[in-house]
Amino acid sequence: MKDVLFPVLDKIKGLAASYAEIRTQENNNTFLTVRDGQVEAVSLSTEKGAAIRVLAKGVWGFSTTNSLTRSDLEKAAKSALKMAKTAGQSVREPVRLASVKAVEDKAGVQFKKDPRNVEVSTKITNVLDINNSCFDFDKRIKSVTVNYADLATQQILATTEDTYIEQLKMYVWNYCWVTGKSKGVMASARDEIGAHGYELFDAQSPEQVAERVSRKVMQQLEAKTLKGGGFPAIIGTNIVGVLAHEALGHICEADLTLAGSALIGKLGQKIASEKVTIYDSALMPEGLGAMKYDDEGVAGQKTILIKDGTLVGLMHNRETAAKMNMKPTGNARAQDFRFPPLIRMRNTCFEKGDYSIEELMEDMKFGYYLEAFRGGQANLDGTFTVGVQSAFEIVNGELGKPVRNIGISGNTLVTLKQVDACGKNFNLEAGRCGKGQYMFTSDGGPPLRVKSILIGGA
Repeated sequence: MKDVLFPVLDKIKGLAASYAEIRTQENNNTFLTVRDGQVEAVSLSTEKGAAIRVLAKGVWGFSTTNSLTRSDLEKAAKSALKMAKTAGQSVREPVRLASVKAVEDKAGVQFKKDPRNVEVSTKITNVLDINNSCFDFDKRIKSVTVNYADLATQQILATTEDTYIEQLKMYVWNYCWVTGKSKGVMASARDEIGAHGYELFDAQSPEQVAERVSRKVMQQLEAKTLKGGGFPAIIGTNIVGVLAHEALGHICEADLTLAGSALIGKLGQKIASEKVTIYDSALMPEGLGAMKYDDEGVAGQKTILIKDGTLVGLMHNRETAAKMNMKPTGNARAQDFRFPPLIRMRNTCFEKGDYSIEELMEDMKFGYYLEAFRGGQANLDGTFTVGVQSAFEIVNGELGKPVRNIGISGNTLVTLKQVDACGKNFNLEAGRCGKGQYMFTSDGGPPLRVKSILIGGA
């Protein structure tokens, strides 16, 4: 594609664009939904397209096209240039880009089984096996929905700075939502897994997935309710990842920081317990956020956000890096060619410590072990809420009875100061993030002990 893309870029640069890029994609996607034993949806798609960004007069222009011919790319590029020039007549703060080295490379994620080589019948069978195994687990299971997707993208990024990167992206994802009922009590549980290849179901068989999520439903049906209040707690690895992503990660995205998040003006300040170190990394091959280059051609890297309690970094694209006089961190990502890249997380995690789970619990007279989350959200001011789908009492240092219908809430900066110990077991969870665009990410860490957190219940 070089002989097509670079002439288009040269022409646009000659028309007074200060910078331009073309990101072409060839996508092969599969989506499946099975609900209560019935195959409800099967979608197979192959598509091509290009995203074109042009910077002129300090303003971005953006255009997309489903054609990769030179003439149609030129037409889309001229459209983006026209948008930028028109908007640039009234710009107050011109966009600047942090400098990066030109790169020519070919890269891709690591995987063992290409989902494009797996028959759709096999995929349907595996999803049905999850569904059926949930119903076989216990007669109290009343409804099961399983969603599966695999997305393979062959991408090329070419820029007026002579960067040319071919990169293969691959995601295989499975999500279950299971509901049970017993004695007038309803309970639900979710399960989400992901990988870069179809080996996903070798590592975790459909039967194992079904047993894990169904057991959580049964636990909730048999659990007791609790009274809300502030309690000491051990936050399990599944929820720790949500806190890293939702409660802290978003307000560490530099565009949101500059928009007025709770972290604005706090670089270099202590904002958490000295036990807390949090990072966002593209260098974890097992994580869904693994990548060699982001969608601006910046090399993937590990970015430390909090180091021993001190805020030391933010996640940047080239624009915010220039605005804050910092270096790009490789966090510019786009859902597909229909969207411009935004600052997005990759694999966001707490650093592990050296405590076993037993050591974390041993001095706790009464508290809670929060095992798995149901959903979560956070606000720019640092407040957050997380629903908990699996939790237990801790009584005199021992795991006690399960509890249900609970959630945790608080302020990120207050909660992070409550962390007094980190476990040594580390786990990485697969997930999706919505920020105007859906993106596959991973998050995780070790179990954390907090001196107090607000827990809501009956």
